[in-house]
Amino acid sequence: MCKVLQVSRSGYYYWLTQRATKRATETKAITRLISSLFTTSKGRYGSPKITADLKAQGLNVSRPQVARLMKQANLKSVIQKKYVVTTTDSKHTYPVAENQLNRQFNPPKPGQAWVSDLTYIRTGEGWL
Repeated sequence: MCKVLQVSRSGYYYWLTQRATKRATETKAITRLISSLFTTSKGRYGSPKITADLKAQGLNVSRPQVARLMKQANLKSVIQKKYVVTTTDSKHTYPVAENQLNRQFNPPKPGQAWVSDLTYIRTGEGWL
């Protein structure tokens, strides 16, 4: 197997008996914490919120480090689409007003063509 992988036997046995470094141990512990916070949030938290939670617990970690560890652990947050206000109901059965201006934007006399714009205002009752 060492010939196939092009590794020396002594190097393989050194690697086999080598203990985990302090950094690798800390990384595993942080990854476990990240994973538990991720599952607690039902997969909704991304790296910024998880970083804030870890800092609240007293761990000094950066957001890029959390993002990297989440990527390595294959943890992807669920991104909800933002609510988009729809101001037009195209599937209504109301009659559509006739286009009387017919793209003639320069009427012969003032006051013959009046136009307006609809403004939607959000109120407690909904959009008006």
